[in-house]
Amino acid sequence: MPWLALFLILWLSACGPAPAEPETATSRRLSLAETLGAEEDAAYARALAPRPFVFPDDHGPHPAFKTEWWYFTGNLEDEAGRRFGYQLTFFRIALAPAPVERPSAWGATQIFMGHFALSDLDGRRFFAEERFSRAALSLAGAQAVPFRVWLEDWEASGPAGMFPLRLRAAGAEVALDLSLDAGKPLVLQGEAGLSRKSAAEGNASYYYSFTRLPTSGQVRIGAQSFTVRGVSWLDREWSTSALAPDQQGWDWFALQFDDGRELMFYQLRLKDGGRDAASKGILVEADGQSRLLRGEEVDLEVLEHWRSPRGGSYPSRWRLRIAEEDLELIVVPALADQELDVSIRYWEGAVIATGTRGGTPLRGRGYVELTGYAREEP
Repeated sequence: MPWLALFLILWLSACGPAPAEPETATSRRLSLAETLGAEEDAAYARALAPRPFVFPDDHGPHPAFKTEWWYFTGNLEDEAGRRFGYQLTFFRIALAPAPVERPSAWGATQIFMGHFALSDLDGRRFFAEERFSRAALSLAGAQAVPFRVWLEDWEASGPAGMFPLRLRAAGAEVALDLSLDAGKPLVLQGEAGLSRKSAAEGNASYYYSFTRLPTSGQVRIGAQSFTVRGVSWLDREWSTSALAPDQQGWDWFALQFDDGRELMFYQLRLKDGGRDAASKGILVEADGQSRLLRGEEVDLEVLEHWRSPRGGSYPSRWRLRIAEEDLELIVVPALADQELDVSIRYWEGAVIATGTRGGTPLRGRGYVELTGYAREEP
């Protein structure tokens, strides 16, 4: 449930007209409090109640809602066992709740933003890039049939049913070209796909996930290419929503275990140090059956912290317990510094999970996203 998208989208909404001089991500950053205080627009559609999902239509865009994202993460390795993690995310941000006639071909009512990050885990290097473009002149966009979401030359594309899905992205130093095959069926998050983020009416998203997608392809770092295989995860959300005033940030876990199970859990942190009751997750069995995890079922304990050289301290080791499942895990980053230094700084990276379920050893990999921890140095 990568809510970072909401922060970034609200940041864009608050930016207003483009400045006369170029600005760096650092110079244009808003504080967390400014971003959290962004107001919702009542003219947009809201996620108020469960709804039927219709595919392939729901793989495509939902322009009546203000925000939307296609969020890919995965763990890969080459034939020699060299490990990589990746994130490729496309965000759609509406600038108006309905189409607007524009006199210029450059006019647009939708903005797309992308994040591409690659973790060279054994090389101990992390690369991240951010990109923006308007949905005009074919610079960026999304469609359901055939499936495609793109931002200039970054894209995810496939047939009407989405799979096999091709991901392509390239930055200054790294690139990827991956094929994602259909694995487990999608799961609906929250209440039949309605994921509530606080007690406020409409403060929710429509949310589904593909939790295990067999993946193969190429990763490039500099002039060196690697043929890789692994597993990816896709999160899809759309909403018109804002964080509650008493919420500080979140910790999001997406874990894939060697026994064929997956676990997603997000903890919404309150400013007073507590956990919001809307925190929840899902446990997916090897046969694809799943069950909702409510916040009170999951005990998450921070064991260590990592201090960012750019300011702020992040949790960097956790103990996660689910008593009803007889599950206990230790989760650690596969690389300490996987902080994206973009419009709003956050940590998102590959992790390793070890532990037991019912007394049987359990091991897995996954991704964790941490927001609300970055601090600007004076």
